[in-house]
Amino acid sequence: MINSISGDTDFIKVINNSTFTGFVHSTFNRTFNIKCFENGDLYTIACNRLDNGPNTLIVDIDNMKPMEIEANDRVRVEENLLYIGDRLTISIDKACKWESVLPTYPCNVEILKRNLMKMKDFINIHGVGGGMKKNVITLNPFETEVSNMLENRTLLLLNELLNDRISSALPHAVSLIGLGPGLTPSGDDFLTGLFTIFNMKNSPFYPYRSFCEDVLKKAKTLTNDISYMTLKKAAIGKVRESIISLLNALLFENDEDLNLSLNKLLNIGSSSGTDIALGIVFGMEANIRAGG
Repeated sequence: MINSISGDTDFIKVINNSTFTGFVHSTFNRTFNIKCFENGDLYTIACNRLDNGPNTLIVDIDNMKPMEIEANDRVRVEENLLYIGDRLTISIDKACKWESVLPTYPCNVEILKRNLMKMKDFINIHGVGGGMKKNVITLNPFETEVSNMLENRTLLLLNELLNDRISSALPHAVSLIGLGPGLTPSGDDFLTGLFTIFNMKNSPFYPYRSFCEDVLKKAKTLTNDISYMTLKKAAIGKVRESIISLLNALLFENDEDLNLSLNKLLNIGSSSGTDIALGIVFGMEANIRAGG
């Protein structure tokens, strides 16, 4: 049996209520995902090198591979213990509860403006190309075309949002779903960052946050299960701890915190962190230009 170090409050609540059954949906070196029979959502078990996130438990091991977890292993809860077939038992007795809470959008945006400039410079130097950030040298015509499509559709989306044409912006946002490289496609990661900003209280776009769920309604058949689950949570402002840390760092003048937070975010996946970061930049700049 292994212990969970921390976990999403809602996930822990489900386990404590002994209502959770499902099967292993997918496995990776540092995580595996469980499909829940009761609500159809994905839940993630992650090793101790990863950050907290929605529907996620962090367990006290640094690699999942030795556990030999396989897809379709049955999952059940008995007496507050999570059983993964007969291969693994997880205790939540010592787990610290974590909840995704976004900071409030600031009344004065001067510090935010300065930090966004620093963030864009950081991404230009350290960000991973091939998704929302263009590679200086593209490897093939397909990559070039995908990169151009991401850029053009993003510009169309921005134009509609800034002209207060939310309903016209919807098809441009939907056109980004499933587009680009990666397990979570670049367009999806970008929208995750954008949805996050829509859900910051007091931001100019906060009254229009239902836009995120309108986009989500179109997403189910356009992307994979893992990416859809990330979008589903982001649409209601539930995102990973590293994203929240970056938002907090953007609101204060502390370059060390900002750089540390950016480093953590950019290390997510291959280009995922960079794509999410650019969605955050896009959303913040749209808010500022909209009068925030």
